[in-house]
Amino acid sequence: MSRTRMSRREFMKNSAGAAGAYAVARTVLLEPEGPEWARAARAVPASDRVRFGIIGVGMQGSGLLSNSIQLPGVECAMACDLYDARHTLAKEIAGPSIPTTRRYHELLENKEIDCVIAAVPDHWHRQIVVDAVSAGKDVYCEKPMSHSPADGVAMVNATQKSGRIVQAGSQRVSGIIAGKAKELLAQGTLGDLCLIEGSNGRNSPCGAWEYPLPPDLSPQTLDWDTWQGPAPKRAFDPKLFARWRCWKEYGTGVAGDLLVHLVSGMLAMLGTNEAPRRCMAMGGILRWKDGRNMPDVHASIFQYAKLGSVPVYLRLNLGTETPEGYRFMGSKGILEVNSESVSYMPQSGEDDGPCYYANSFPRAMHDEYVKKWRADHDMLGKEQVVEGVRFTGPSWDDVKPHLWNFFQAVKSRQPVVEDVVFGHHAALACHMANESYFAESGVRWDPASQTIKS
Repeated sequence: MSRTRMSRREFMKNSAGAAGAYAVARTVLLEPEGPEWARAARAVPASDRVRFGIIGVGMQGSGLLSNSIQLPGVECAMACDLYDARHTLAKEIAGPSIPTTRRYHELLENKEIDCVIAAVPDHWHRQIVVDAVSAGKDVYCEKPMSHSPADGVAMVNATQKSGRIVQAGSQRVSGIIAGKAKELLAQGTLGDLCLIEGSNGRNSPCGAWEYPLPPDLSPQTLDWDTWQGPAPKRAFDPKLFARWRCWKEYGTGVAGDLLVHLVSGMLAMLGTNEAPRRCMAMGGILRWKDGRNMPDVHASIFQYAKLGSVPVYLRLNLGTETPEGYRFMGSKGILEVNSESVSYMPQSGEDDGPCYYANSFPRAMHDEYVKKWRADHDMLGKEQVVEGVRFTGPSWDDVKPHLWNFFQAVKSRQPVVEDVVFGHHAALACHMANESYFAESGVRWDPASQTIKS
């Protein structure tokens, strides 16, 4: 064999080496002066403050309460939870004078409360949001916005009828990282978009929702009957209360906990607001066989109208820890996005050397092809430096920018970044992934009937 011939493996290795030899990357710091909310004036007149009530002061709600009261011009007027120990927690966070109650309607009836934060199990989202907007309150509703497609439709209809503001609580949508990725994608940086991947993995009992049970939890300290809401009635069980994400009767599983973040961020980065057209998902309960009925491994492929035939592959795994992030792949390179950075590494899309298919030519023909190829692609002294770029900024897990966006909209009546329709569409992806998993078949969204069809 001629010494100028190379195998396919050698060609790929040499091509990768050539690309790497001329690839450099620079790092750009995003928003060096700090976020908008931190630059806002601290002294806000009482007449210009936003007063909110919080419904649910659990793991997520306590964090939302703590972050909200750190924002200038925002104060908490009342806290609600069905578990008495969380009344104590609310007072520890917001001050001993804050009123607490088990009845969320007391917040809706309070004329001094402008808006509410709802951080309750998924199966309560519809009722609280519909009641709140009907009572004239704006709502920040934790993700996923709905517990079922029908719930989402009802929430959209009630919100649009009331004219109130609803913002879904997937915070990366307000982050500067998502904003930079959106800018680069909109500029056509990737050329022809070919594939989108997203993933998130955990490997711990806490990450799989096996939360420690509150030692004082009992039917006396918790309004168990009300907590069950529209779900089938069961005897008091502390595990159901603390680990509700494990069961479809109360939560939406790993899809509603993690997939919704991937979907929300992706839609924001692509600058679109739509439900998936189709979904195919599979998985199982492979690690945490603790009585749950929702999968702990869940992989889904989606198709979106705006993306045409570009597949969106999103995978979740509670049995192996992996970084959370995206890979947008196109003809001009790859855009990698994670919680604190956006990295672009370009690709030429051109051959870096004679094609290995020419190895099938007779020697004279092969040598003539190589000679001509090198003459047509004379790159000696003309090598271009391929410059990649990495943007770094505040973590997309920082919830303050998202809360700030909501509270500012409550004051200005301007649209939020993740409104009720956006929240509905993002949640539909979760419901379709779950429906496909349980049906063991592909599913599609039918806009006419507003239902998921097998």
